[in-house]
Amino acid sequence: MAWRRACGRTDVDDGEAMQTEWEPPVAVFNVDREFFALADTCTHDESSLADGYVDGDIVECAWHFAKFSIRTGAVLSPPATRPVCAYQVRITGDDVMVDVPESGESA
Repeated sequence: MAWRRACGRTDVDDGEAMQTEWEPPVAVFNVDREFFALADTCTHDESSLADGYVDGDIVECAWHFAKFSIRTGAVLSPPATRPVCAYQVRITGDDVMVDVPESGESA
């Protein structure tokens, strides 16, 4: 795993999300000024979770409305049946850093 800068602390408003340009992409969420990171792709049908609807610490996929815990990646409602990968986040100065797999490493 390797720590990478995802964004600045002020780049994501409270209750919002953004998608990294990494491959595969990661969704970074700001929940009450606490940052979380999930694999960006819904496990049901490959939609971006950063484009979903954020309600507290839950994200709802915009395509088929599967819900996931932003804190853990756990599935909270169908049609998804598999969780999304959650990554560790740390704040370094004004940077939001995410611990993601290095190229060729599985999550």
